[in-house]
Amino acid sequence: MKLNTRFMTRNDCFTAGKKIIPRGIMVHSTATPGVMAADWFSRWNKSYKAGETSRQVAVHAFVDDQGVWQYLPWNHRGWHCGGTGNNTHIGFEICEPSGFSYGKGSTMVGYNVSKNEAYFRKAWQNAVELCVMLCQQYDLTEKDIICHSEGAEKGIASNHGDVMHWFPKHGENMDSFRAAVRAALNKSPDLPTGIQVGDLVEVKASANSYYPGGATIPTWVKTDSYHEVSQVVSNGKPVVKGGKTCVLLGKKVNKKTGVKSAGIMSWIDKDALIIIKGFAQGVAKPSGAQKYYRVQVGAFADQDNAEALLKKVKSAGFPDAFIRYQ
Repeated sequence: MKLNTRFMTRNDCFTAGKKIIPRGIMVHSTATPGVMAADWFSRWNKSYKAGETSRQVAVHAFVDDQGVWQYLPWNHRGWHCGGTGNNTHIGFEICEPSGFSYGKGSTMVGYNVSKNEAYFRKAWQNAVELCVMLCQQYDLTEKDIICHSEGAEKGIASNHGDVMHWFPKHGENMDSFRAAVRAALNKSPDLPTGIQVGDLVEVKASANSYYPGGATIPTWVKTDSYHEVSQVVSNGKPVVKGGKTCVLLGKKVNKKTGVKSAGIMSWIDKDALIIIKGFAQGVAKPSGAQKYYRVQVGAFADQDNAEALLKKVKSAGFPDAFIRYQ
């Protein structure tokens, strides 16, 4: 992904200077066939207050098949969704190719799927890579990504159809987009086994430091909170600290209330963690309601005994075995 940065300093949204703490990402598409990412600077770098434009709108970036153009700082409050999502979400637009027009509503008239497939795939990939970068930067996962139409369903955005008027034409939807982001976040030939982005984990009581030679783990990290895993690789490779493969802990989850809050953002030896809830356990069943059978091999009051059996099970050829605390 090629990232170009050129802030729209004339846009009233930029001069307002209001900041946000990004809690999610909202994907839009332009509904303006043939206008590419670099072209939007001259269109939107204007002031409504000064009478230079008739629109009060600004997104953080535009994406096309060539790359990404960033027009607002990521932590700036954008004017992209017509609702409260502006207070919480980074918004970017995927540019649509030329050669068609719009009929009533969001109907794409004359859109040639086969002709535009190559463009779509390149723009799709750039959008995925942008989301990966933002997830890593702001402690987000693919679960924090929605499109404008999903924002409307949640009541945090205006009633627009993007991007679900376009993605399905190429056999995609927001679920497959999120899956692509998740796969990219985890992409590595040597991923830490057993722990994935989005897993809910607990730090073992026996763990003293985050990794050999690392900082001492505060007591509250082990006793008060669970933690979401926000990253398992960096630049496509596992992160090794003190000779141990580590994962990044993101948001903390109160053990009693389940309330999420800002996390410690610390790399920790994956062997110092117990999986409380795997990411896949929180995913809705696919259409067709395929069922799976799980085998429980023991229940223990003592954590050390549970870990000892887990080690035996894995050595016996079941690498996906895990401990679940209830």
